[in-house]
Amino acid sequence: MLKLFTGRGTIGLACEIVLEEAGADYEVVRLDFAKDEQRQPEYLAINPKSRVPALVTDRGVITEAPAIVAYVAETHPAAKLAPFGDAFAMAELQAFNTYLCSWVHPAAAHRHRGYRWADDPAAIADMRRKAPEVFAEAAGVIEAEYLKGPWVMGEAYTTADAYLYVVASWLPRDGVEMARFPRISEHFARVGARSAVGKVLARIA
Repeated sequence: MLKLFTGRGTIGLACEIVLEEAGADYEVVRLDFAKDEQRQPEYLAINPKSRVPALVTDRGVITEAPAIVAYVAETHPAAKLAPFGDAFAMAELQAFNTYLCSWVHPAAAHRHRGYRWADDPAAIADMRRKAPEVFAEAAGVIEAEYLKGPWVMGEAYTTADAYLYVVASWLPRDGVEMARFPRISEHFARVGARSAVGKVLARIA
C-alpha cells in the first residue's frame, strides 16, 4: 500500500486526487504544520526536506509533486492519467506540471512564506505585496496558452488537471479574482465536479 504524507492547504492535495483517480491502494497521513510535525525526527527520517508531499512506496520514498503524480500515473496505466507512448505529449505534460511546481507555486508561496527568502521585514512585506501580481501573471499565461480543451492536454484528463485545480484554488486566497480567468474558472469547476475530487474533499472537510 502507498502512503502519502501531506498537509492541509498544500499541493499534496493534487497527489491525493491523482491517487484517488488512479484507483490506487493508499492511505493518507496529514501532518499538522501548526505543531511543526513536518520538522519532527519521525517525518525527517522520511523526507529530510521537511516538506510535503512525500509518497512512501515499496521501493522507497518519492518527493516533489510532479514526480509523485508521474509515478502514480505510470504505475496505474489503466487510469490513463498520462499520454504514455507519445513522447512529445508526455514532455508537454511534464513541462506544464513543472511550470506549476517551479514558478507558479513559488509565486504564491512568496506571499505567505517570504521568511524563506529574506529576514528583513520590509523585504518580506514587499514580497507579500508583489506575490499576487506574479501569481496572476502566471495564471494569465496558463489562461492564454495552456488549456487545449476541456482539460489541460485537450480531450484527455491527466495529472495536470488535478495539479492545476489545486493551484487555481489558491487564487482567491491570495487576493486574485478567479473570474479574471474564465477558462481556468471553467476548468476548476469541471475538475471539482469529478467524483474522485468529491471523495477526497469530503475526507478533509
